[in-house]
Amino acid sequence: MNKVKTTTVAKINQVDILVIENGEKRVAIRPICDALGVSIQGQLDKLKDDPILGSTIKLSLTVGADGREREMQTIPYMFVFGWLFRIDSRNVKEEARETVLKYQLECYKALYYHFTSYAEFVEQKQKAIEAQMEIVDDASKSFNTAKDVMGDAKKVLLKLRKLTFEDFDAENRQLNLFSDEDQKGGFDE
Repeated sequence: MNKVKTTTVAKINQVDILVIENGEKRVAIRPICDALGVSIQGQLDKLKDDPILGSTIKLSLTVGADGREREMQTIPYMFVFGWLFRIDSRNVKEEARETVLKYQLECYKALYYHFTSYAEFVEQKQKAIEAQMEIVDDASKSFNTAKDVMGDAKKVLLKLRKLTFEDFDAENRQLNLFSDEDQKGGFDE
């Protein structure tokens, strides 16, 4: 007979919760019920009645608290967390109640984050896009203004480079060869 391979994945009320690996990861129901102080038969009835979990319960060879191998009712490891979430904390033994409540609170948070994290991402991304669009728009306006100023300044520079001494002398030795409008760059070449 092959030895049952188990891995401890948690402790509930000082009781090791083992995953049994016989080709499929499964968890025995009894040790968890014992650790929480809830009725094994009551939990089995609830599990069997559940439209999802009911079909997953089966007898599996596992290791008992005494270290001996025996068959126990098990459910797939992936469903244990949902089952534990559904156990009424008012029905567990007093010393396990706080742990169960903390666990269930973590489940509520995990569900919230799972179902809202994408929407939160989209919302934050949209806000960041809108803020960056404002920066791009402002930079574009500044760039266009700078481009206009640069173009006007180049026109004035070109006219100054073309300026001759004769033009200077004709203006009574003044460089006021351009009107105020020309100095602003609003003139034609």
